[in-house]
Order: sequence, then C-alpha cells, then structure tokens
Amino acid sequence: MPGKGSPSTFCASALRPAATPGKGGGSPDPALRRCPLPRLVPRSRRRPVSTVGAAPPERPLVVTRDETLLDDLLRLAAAASIEVEVADRPDALRSRWAAVPLVVVGYDQAETLTVLGLPRRPAVFLVGRRDDDADVWRRGVALGAEQVLFFPDDEPWLAGRFADAAEGEDGEALMVGVVGGRGGAGASVLATALSVSASRTGLSVILVDLDPLGGGLDLVLGAEGVTGLRWPDLAGSKGRLGARALQAELPGRHGLAVLSWDRGDLLSMAPEAAGAVLAAARRACDLVVLDLPRWPDPAAERAAGLCAAVLLVVPAEVRAVAAAARVAVGLTTLAADVRLVTRGPSKSGLSGADVAAALGLPLGAHLTAEPGLTEQLDRGEPPGLDDKGPLVVGCGHLLDALLRDHRVRAA
Repeated sequence: MPGKGSPSTFCASALRPAATPGKGGGSPDPALRRCPLPRLVPRSRRRPVSTVGAAPPERPLVVTRDETLLDDLLRLAAAASIEVEVADRPDALRSRWAAVPLVVVGYDQAETLTVLGLPRRPAVFLVGRRDDDADVWRRGVALGAEQVLFFPDDEPWLAGRFADAAEGEDGEALMVGVVGGRGGAGASVLATALSVSASRTGLSVILVDLDPLGGGLDLVLGAEGVTGLRWPDLAGSKGRLGARALQAELPGRHGLAVLSWDRGDLLSMAPEAAGAVLAAARRACDLVVLDLPRWPDPAAERAAGLCAAVLLVVPAEVRAVAAAARVAVGLTTLAADVRLVTRGPSKSGLSGADVAAALGLPLGAHLTAEPGLTEQLDRGEPPGLDDKGPLVVGCGHLLDALLRDHRVRAA
C-alpha cells in the first residue's frame, strides 16, 4: 500500500477557465448529483444525473456524506474546472465504479464500500481525518486505495489529479528547442518558421521565447500588437496550470500561440515558474517550439532538458563553427538529442557535412538562403509562409524526422 503522494504547490490561477455545467438526462437518481459550480450552487439545487440508459460520465466520482469534506472536495474540483459526480449512497455507484477516471472516497464511507465488494481499480483515493490514525491505513488497504490523503496537506496533490481528469488523457507534445551557434545565426527565424510550417499542416503549436535578450518572438511572428499573456504575467506561476486556458490566453497569429517577453525590465524567469508553464504547454498542443538563448539561465537549462531534440543553428562559416563549438559543449550536457542545422551559402566553401563533422553532431538539415527574408521580417511577415522557399522545405524535412522519432518513442 503506497503512502501519501508527493504534493506540489497548487496555484488556483486565473488561467483556469470557469467550469461549465454539463447536461443531465434520463431518470434522476437523487443519490448521484452533478456539481458544476461547487460552493456557489446551493446543495438543494444541484442537478441530479441519470443512472439509467446513459453512457458512464467521464468525470471524477466523490463518495462521502461528510459535508465538510465534501465542501473541500468541491472547492478543489472548481479550481480544476471539472464537474464531479457526488454519491450519497455507495450502493448506487456500481455502474459508475469502473468507468470514471478517478474515485475519491471519504473516510466515512470507506468501510461501506469495502463491504460492497467492488472490483479493484486504479485511481482510488481515500481521504482520512488524521495521519496518525492507524485505522485509516487499514481501511485504505481493505479498499484497495492507491493513495491515502490528508487535508489540507494533500489538497494540492489531489487538485492536480482533478486537473488531469479535466484535461482528459495526459498527452505530451513534442518539444523542440532551437538555439543559435552564434549571435545572428537565425535561431529565432528557424523557431518561428518551424512553428508556422507545423501550424499550416494542422498541428496545434505553441511557440515559446526563452531568450529575454532576443527582442521578442512576437515581433518575428508579427504579433507584437496582439493582446495576451507574456512572460511577466506568468512570473509567479507554480504548481499546475490549466493547459487549455494557457493556450487560449496567449497571443497568436497564423494559427499558433506565442509566449514571448514584453519590452519591460524582467529578464529572467524562476525555473519553477518556467517549468509549470512549459508543462501546461506540453499538455495543450501537439508541438512546442522553444527559442533558447546561447548562454542559458537556470530556467532555459531546465527547458532544454525537457526537449525531445534541440536544433543548433550554425552558419557555414569558420568563425561561426568556432563559436558554435563552445555552445555545443554546454548544450550536449543538457539535452540528450542535439541536431545541427546549417545555413548557407558559405563563402569559405564549407558544406553542412563539413560543419557537422567539425562539431561532431548529426546534421538535421542544411538551409540555403531565403530570398527577401530580411525585408519580409521588417514588414512584420513571419517566415514559413512561402511553400516553395528553402526555409519551408527544410522545416518540412525537420518536422517529418522529429515527429517520426517522437511517435517511435511514444509507442
């Protein structure tokens, strides 16, 4: 019988959308109640849900008659923007038991559920009164509970599990980092072009700027005038953020969302805040692209370690290769998969293969010059829109390889 989980700090962030009441149907059963807005809806007005003829609902099940504990659980569910089923009578939940994503059982109902002889299942959590009460652990074992929790210490942990259920299956997006081997290598352009190209194929994409001295990826995307959250708005983030709400609140253009810096004085993010935001981004979409600084701060170091692959952009020039060699040494200690993207043409005659051999890195792509790119960026037009341009063609090859490897790892 495992002990308590490892609670994380919970932030009932304004990023979370308000819970939306669901629809009931069929014949009401007063023993099972749907609670869309806990604490704000009087108990007498909670809508009953059907237990006959309806498909099992995909929402957590709460089993308790302890009004104080129920209030606490409904508050946590509201913070996670999820509806729950509340069972007053344990004998009415047989049809729900195996179908719901998780079950939270109050100490007052643990023995009754055990007597019912319900089949063992994962994600059953027993909430006890006191952690020094040996009887609660005995009941947890008899019930087959996955965890025994005690409030208020374990409230953040359970809130996170409610949030997991609210967002469905925990999908992990492909996260790709892009970093320049020297200043002006074109990492921000490649990160934006990769994001735009992926978005145009139908993928859900979040582009994240982790280089506070880069001028702002919203400028590269042409979204500097679009309202939405920037890094300073998220500086206090901790615990678990709502993934869908984060994506909805970010500024966007050309079908993708971008998280960038503003023009203020904030030049760094706490690693914990950056980690919370990136975790939400990975749950929200198919692809997360990070524009990483050459000399990463602790937040960027943490982000690089989360990437499935990091692309090191290096112009095919002797001095650029010398500068990139120093960047590559630090980068390969942070990321398990570092791939080279070279840019030409080369006045010195270096090829992409030459640069790859000099740096000891696999060559992901060699990109030739994009005609009119500078003028395009000055007009506020992002890269990645010219289907026949070498940048889009190269991004297509990179995406194919990265997504293929991601699918293999996930299988």
